[in-house]
Amino acid sequence: MRGKVLIIAGSDSGGGAGIQADIKTVTVLGGFATTAISALTVQNTLGVSDIMPVPVSFVRAQMRCVLEDIGTDAFKSGMLDSAEIISGVSDEIAFGRQRSGRDLPFVLDPVMVAKGGSRLLQAEAENALKAELMPLATLITPNIPEAEVLTDRRIACVDDMVGAGKRLNEQGAHSVLVKGGHLEGDLLTDVLVTADGQVHFFSDQRIETRHTHGTGCTLSSAIATLLAQGMPLVEAVRVSRLCLRHAIDRAPGFGSGAGPLWHQALVDGLPVS
Repeated sequence: MRGKVLIIAGSDSGGGAGIQADIKTVTVLGGFATTAISALTVQNTLGVSDIMPVPVSFVRAQMRCVLEDIGTDAFKSGMLDSAEIISGVSDEIAFGRQRSGRDLPFVLDPVMVAKGGSRLLQAEAENALKAELMPLATLITPNIPEAEVLTDRRIACVDDMVGAGKRLNEQGAHSVLVKGGHLEGDLLTDVLVTADGQVHFFSDQRIETRHTHGTGCTLSSAIATLLAQGMPLVEAVRVSRLCLRHAIDRAPGFGSGAGPLWHQALVDGLPVS
């Protein structure tokens, strides 16, 4: 099964993150990407200089027309910048699941904190994300700053990551992948806390590079694609992390700032070990 993934996220004019990274990831993993663009950004490897929001009615219309014709096997969301957008996306995901008669997987990448540490969401949107969108997600994939916002607690070590994952379970999330890239040290560890309370650790040597733009988008889209294709969650996380490292290793070196990954490195097939 190829796996159709409906992505709801912002557009990155630099092509490294957002909808562009999502589409590349789904495609090279053998899936079929459909999209609902939630915002337009003016950005390159040096940062974001402007954002144009998309009206919630238009975001919902994009989702609804895809669901009523092509359908989907999974959802993935990224940048959702208002409570109204979050509520509308929640309603359309519920519609898609009802129409399909299946509990379609949904990977939520909570794009809440910029690389420089600035909050990207107002308090109302953060509350809507936690109350309306998070309970629908099969998997939520916060980095450490985002997990700190969602749990209102500081994360300074791997044990804190485990605690944050469990806290998010208690707050209504199903499975949670807390990404450890913001911690210091040569060993990078991600922590997966599944809906049944099991904890899985994924550790690798850190890759020293400035070319990491779009890593969160790429990882969450890879997981969504593999779930759409029927892969179990823990295995989907493991393989997606390998894919991400493969794409970082082969980054093309574009731009003067945080450069993009090389998604085409995965065209020849999935890394398996």
